[in-house]
Amino acid sequence: MPAMPVHVVDKPLGPTSHDVVARARRALKTRRVGHAGTLDPLATGVLLLLAEDATKLSTWLTGSDKAYLAWVAFGAATPTWDAEGPITERADPGPVDPDAIRGALPRFLELSEQVPPRFSAIKTGGEAAYRAARRGDEEVTPLPARPAAYRRIELLAFGDRETLPRRFGPTQNGWRPDPDGRTFELPPPLAGLPVALLSVEVAAGTYVRAFARDLGEALSVPAHLAGLVRTRVGSVGLEDAVPLDALADDPGIAEADALPLPSVRLSADDAARVRQGQRLPVGTVPGEGAVALLDPEGRLAAIADLAPGGMRLRRVWNVPTSDPEHGPTGTPAADETSAG
Repeated sequence: MPAMPVHVVDKPLGPTSHDVVARARRALKTRRVGHAGTLDPLATGVLLLLAEDATKLSTWLTGSDKAYLAWVAFGAATPTWDAEGPITERADPGPVDPDAIRGALPRFLELSEQVPPRFSAIKTGGEAAYRAARRGDEEVTPLPARPAAYRRIELLAFGDRETLPRRFGPTQNGWRPDPDGRTFELPPPLAGLPVALLSVEVAAGTYVRAFARDLGEALSVPAHLAGLVRTRVGSVGLEDAVPLDALADDPGIAEADALPLPSVRLSADDAARVRQGQRLPVGTVPGEGAVALLDPEGRLAAIADLAPGGMRLRRVWNVPTSDPEHGPTGTPAADETSAG
């Protein structure tokens, strides 16, 4: 088993990310469990669970790019911007067709911010925005725009949801329709509306529910997110995921395989120096920017920032103990200044 396994769960439809963490604590027999990136109850797919010292990887995993399959329904809007409902606005979706959708997509690749959903976990006034929204507080105002980025958007199909592709499989370009692939559970449709199936890759913090809303606005038609499957977080794909019910027997994947960082395997001496908080001389480790430093056995020794002026250790992990009741330790580097 990896020293600090990261568990890749295929989140089912219905539970919140918090619900999944609660079940993981029981399955993994530890209270130290977190997740790297929330999934809404009506979304499914990749949810990274971090147990014990793997929780210290959260900063790097939560900030990873993410990929999705998204179903956007045109002709109806909801306050949650997804299929939770209820429908609050209707309009004729007749003007929407594949050409119109494709014509609206390039502008998203130029955006640097978006207005997130009111029904989200974003804190406002010390409270999650969705709590005030569900109370129906009159003073609730739209959340301010936040940084967001769309890496790639591709229209895969358009039509009645029952006629859209139902089976999908992994490819080099992400998950695509595949007659021999797997199916996904989607929320019940709110109405018989035309639906666009899109492949979307975004930076961390970008809401696909907001994308559905904004795409509708770009086409002058109310829209909502009718289904969402997260197919990748950083370098970890849905093909690596296990069902939630199988989590207790899941060995997980190695932390180095989960991190969206280049990795460098050190000599035993250099790994020992790094684990003692000592920075390596310039040129010892090739590259620039954040990098995962591994020991000769492939275990994570540290995460460092490399620059022409030297190395800065961001976090250091000690050698894992063989005692099953004690996990490996990961601590911020004692000295995080640059080394010449």
